[in-house]
Amino acid sequence: MAEFTWEARTRAGEVRRGVMDAENETAVRTRLRQQQLNPVQVRRRRSALRFQFGSGVSTKDLVTFARLFGTMIDAGLPLVQCLEILSTQQSNKIFAGILRDVKESVEQGLSFSDSLKRHPKVFDDLFVNLVRAGELGGILDSIMNRLSVYLEKRQKLIRQVRGAMVYPAVVVVIAAMVMTVLLTFVIPAFENMFKDFGGGKEALPKITQIVVAFSHGFVGNLPFVAVGAAIVSFAFVYAYRQPRGKRIFHNLMLTLPIVGPVMRKIAVARFTRTLGTLLQSGVPILDALEICARTAGNVVIESAVMHVRQRISEGKNMAEPLMETRVFPDMVVQMIAVGEQTGALDQMLNKVADFYEEETDIAVASLTSALEPILMLGVGGMVGVVMVAMYLPIFSLAGNIKAD
Repeated sequence: MAEFTWEARTRAGEVRRGVMDAENETAVRTRLRQQQLNPVQVRRRRSALRFQFGSGVSTKDLVTFARLFGTMIDAGLPLVQCLEILSTQQSNKIFAGILRDVKESVEQGLSFSDSLKRHPKVFDDLFVNLVRAGELGGILDSIMNRLSVYLEKRQKLIRQVRGAMVYPAVVVVIAAMVMTVLLTFVIPAFENMFKDFGGGKEALPKITQIVVAFSHGFVGNLPFVAVGAAIVSFAFVYAYRQPRGKRIFHNLMLTLPIVGPVMRKIAVARFTRTLGTLLQSGVPILDALEICARTAGNVVIESAVMHVRQRISEGKNMAEPLMETRVFPDMVVQMIAVGEQTGALDQMLNKVADFYEEETDIAVASLTSALEPILMLGVGGMVGVVMVAMYLPIFSLAGNIKAD
C-alpha cells in the first residue's frame, strides 16, 4: 500500500485535508466519496522527496496520544470525538493526518484496532493487539494508560542501548580522523623540517623511522586504504542483511566480554516487559509470544522465543523450553516457573522487567565507566607515540646545536 495526501470538500463546502494509505488513487477517491466527501486533489507521497526518517511520529507523540486517549475514554467521551479532538490538537502534522484517517475509518464501520492496523509504521503489532484486547474486554481506557507506561519504559531501554553503543563508536571515529590528519599532514611536515636541518633518515631515532615509514605507506596507499575501507563496509552491510550474518552478529553482541552482559540484560528486560504487558492486557499467550519475537530486535532472542512458543503449543509450560534455549538467565527462568505455578505469570514478568531495568541502568553506567579510560588510553597512546617520535629528533638536534 502507498501513502496519499488528499484534499476534499464536504457538502457544506468545508475543505478537509488528510493522509490515507491505499492501493492506488482510485481507492482513495472511492473511500472519500463513501465518507460523503468530494475529492478535489489526491497525490501520492514520494518518499524520495520527503526528508523524513522512520514514520515521522516519535515515541513521545504516541505516549501523549495513548495517555490523553485513555483519559478521554475514561471520562465517557465517544471514540470518534476523542480522535477528532486529538487530531485537531496534534502539533505533528503527519500524526494529525494519520489520526484523521483513523477517525474516518472508524466512522466507516471499522474497529479501532483495524483502523490503527492500516498504519503499521506508526502503530506496531503490539500496539494494535493491545488495543484489540482492550476493545474485546471493554477496558480500552486501562489498556491505553498501560500502553503509555510501556512505551515510556521501552524508549528508556532504547536510549540505554544507544548510550552504550554510540559513545565508543564516536570515540573510535574521532581517533581515526585524528590519526589520519597526523599521518597525512603532521608527520610529513616534521620529516621535511628534519631534512632542512640536515638530519638524514639514518640519523633519526628508531621509533621516528618506524612512524615516518608508516606515514609514507599510509599516504602512498591512501586510495587503496579508502577503497579497502569501502569494501569492508559494504561486505559487513551485505553480510548483516543475510540471515546467517545477522544471526552471527546478534549472537556476538550477546556474548562479547564487556558489552554482552549489558545487551543480554536489555534483551531480558524488553522481553519480560513486553510479554507481561500483553498477558496482563488479556492477549493469548501464543499471540503474545509471537509479538514478542517480532519486536525482540535480536534474531537470537527471536528464535528462542519462537522455540518457546512452539513448545507451549505442544502442551509444555514456559519455563522448560526457556531453559532449553540457554539465552535467558536461570533466575529469570525460575521466576517465570514460579509465576506459572502461582497463576500470576504477568505480575512475575513485570517484576522481572523492573529488576532488569534497574540492572540495566547500573550495567550501562558501569560499561561507560569501564570503556572511557580504555578508549582514552588507546587514543592517547596512539597520539602520544606519534608526538614522542616527532619530538625526539628535535631534542637530539637541539643537543647537537648546544654542543657546537
